[in-house]
Amino acid sequence: MESFKILVTMPKTEIFHTFFNENLIRQLKEIGEVIWNESTTAHFTKEEICEKIKDVDILVTGWGTPVLDEEVMSHAGKLKMVAHTGGSVRPYVSDAVYEKGVTVVSGNEVFAQSVAESVIAYALASLRDIPRYSSDLKNGIWPTSFYNKGLLDRTVGIVGYGMISKMVVQMLKPFNVKIKVFSRHIAQEELDKHGMQKADLPEIFSTCDIVSIHSGMTKENYHLITEELLRMMPEGSLLINTARGAVIDEPALCRVLAEGKINAVLDVYEVEPLPQGHPLMGLDNAILMPHMGGPTIDRRLVVVQALIDDIRRFLKGEPLRCEIDQAYAGKMSTH
Repeated sequence: MESFKILVTMPKTEIFHTFFNENLIRQLKEIGEVIWNESTTAHFTKEEICEKIKDVDILVTGWGTPVLDEEVMSHAGKLKMVAHTGGSVRPYVSDAVYEKGVTVVSGNEVFAQSVAESVIAYALASLRDIPRYSSDLKNGIWPTSFYNKGLLDRTVGIVGYGMISKMVVQMLKPFNVKIKVFSRHIAQEELDKHGMQKADLPEIFSTCDIVSIHSGMTKENYHLITEELLRMMPEGSLLINTARGAVIDEPALCRVLAEGKINAVLDVYEVEPLPQGHPLMGLDNAILMPHMGGPTIDRRLVVVQALIDDIRRFLKGEPLRCEIDQAYAGKMSTH
């Protein structure tokens, strides 16, 4: 196989070693000459990228890599492929990359699967009230009676239908749930395929036992979930947000949760990190997670393996599994 030059922009910090182990490093070296960012602290600057990219065939990027804009791409005379170890490529890959005919792949699908898994975990943790009973038991309290619920046979509302929510739907199948979807673009064929029902937001919030938010953070989705919708939720129902904090009117959510009628598991917030003393912190009916729904750390090695497999396919002219085209890249989140 012809040798190619590969530039890996990720510095050799602790994070690097969660993405690359000896096996993956060896596989990358088998494909071509690999140039590493040998710094243990710093990402390449834009100037360094411009200098190093000149005769590179494949660029492997990570979180914190400078944007591959027109200036950077003007130096990329041989670049054929960008393999991004994160999910969204939007903060890193500009239109100039696509205009130069460069192929882009990322870990988006692997990461999406991990976030979808978190939705199931969060739902079960809240419905079964796992944090509270575990805490009680550690404090010497054995319940004389208890109340918990399950996910089986429930009605689940999905707000926003993209890659993550598609995987949530697949993972929900063993629980025999009824699914209602709010989406501006979902096809009837997709609804029929999974036995789902299309619904507007008022119907979802007034009829579903569990509502999971998956809408992207666009101008039209800012505070899409209003106080009016939250007050429609049946008593004891559950709201899960693994999308973006600002999709929900957070002050309104705090007011509704404080009344104790509904429950929530929140992984994202309007301001992150969540400020000390935030009203959400004092609510027993809210499970709060620090934006770690996914990917779980163990999936990072899986992402790099998927990207290496796609690099091999690309060099052989075979179909890719992780490709992100220009249209899809434009719809991805900015962080």
